Amino acid sequence: MPYQVIEGIPVFGEPEAQALAQAKMCARTGNVVGVALMADHHKGYSQPIGGVVVYEPDQVSPSGVGFDIACGNKAVRTRLTYPEIAGDLPRLMDRIWQEISFGIGRKNPKPVDHPVLDHPLWREEKYLRPLHKMAVEQLGTVGGGNHYVDLFVERVTQRIWVGVHFGSRGPGFRIASGVLNLMHGRPFDHPRAGEHMDAPPAILDLRSELGQFYWEAMHLAGQFAYAGRDYVVDQVLRILGTEADLEVHNHHNFAWREKVDGQEVIVVRKGATPNRPGQLSFVGGSMGDISVILRGVDSEEARASFYSTVHGAGRVLSRTQAAGKWRRKGGRRVRVGGIIDMDAVRRDLARRGIELRGGGADEAPAVYRRLRPVLEAHSGSIEILHVLEPIGVAMAAPDEYDPYKD
Repeated sequence: MPYQVIEGIPVFGEPEAQALAQAKMCARTGNVVGVALMADHHKGYSQPIGGVVVYEPDQVSPSGVGFDIACGNKAVRTRLTYPEIAGDLPRLMDRIWQEISFGIGRKNPKPVDHPVLDHPLWREEKYLRPLHKMAVEQLGTVGGGNHYVDLFVERVTQRIWVGVHFGSRGPGFRIASGVLNLMHGRPFDHPRAGEHMDAPPAILDLRSELGQFYWEAMHLAGQFAYAGRDYVVDQVLRILGTEADLEVHNHHNFAWREKVDGQEVIVVRKGATPNRPGQLSFVGGSMGDISVILRGVDSEEARASFYSTVHGAGRVLSRTQAAGKWRRKGGRRVRVGGIIDMDAVRRDLARRGIELRGGGADEAPAVYRRLRPVLEAHSGSIEILHVLEPIGVAMAAPDEYDPYKD
């Protein structure tokens, strides 16, 4: 059976207890039409990651969308083949690491001029005006956590692909945290960013003034995220000295107006990818695993998932379990605990011909499920078109991560 129904919730893959408990809570909160869990599901903030919650058309959940609004994946196929760059791969990865900004709060050393920065909402909305400077500085930067810039090879054709994963950076986080603050009676810029992981979803009426503001600001954050991914991919193509002849660009952590059984609804996908029949999506695995290009297929499973699929492989270890905690020892910050031996990980990746820049134990391959079994749980609603193997991975340094990432 491709999925099981637990208390009315379609669950793909092996049920994870904490995520399922969150999904049940989501189903009880607000005017909910349906809930589903994708096969990469795990516990998130308020709504499980890999979770899809469908509301009646007058409601949306900012906590369900999450703090990294419109986080997404873009992949492009280049005109290069692996033999053409194999000998130069270390130098190319050095350039990617040096010329693209990775890490929390990082600024682009060469600010980007892009039409999204001229959107009138930056000027018209009082809460967005202070965020414009941050948007200008951060457009084209990657951020931390599991956000990356990767090079892949498609073994059958030997073609080189570029893939990136990140979202709306500081502006998206400020919009999400600011709206949640307002919903709880705090100033927009209050330092407290939300409640706690197990809080019920925060529900906004889209007919209200705040609901209308959030909807418009969420879409602006989405445009900002797409502009950033486009820019970074273009930078990597420049470094490689090539062009793209195919691109796939998709996002999660968002709310969409769609129709379910002929009824207009709001579909909130946190860490879940839209998967309409014929739609292409790029889904990434861990730094040592495959990534894939998918195409949606119409089926009973697709309808049960509200036309959604996974956005990755899904975590099985928390950051603390994997990498330990920062402690003060002798006036220095040191890592204490953690079960991942990152030196061993680096040796294994090098042995496999994967050039790693940055990254840390909290993003090691063992932290994640393997992607193929996760995809098998959705086999009735997806078609795998391209299988991509990593040859170069660039991520933020190990001590930089965003606790509210997707």
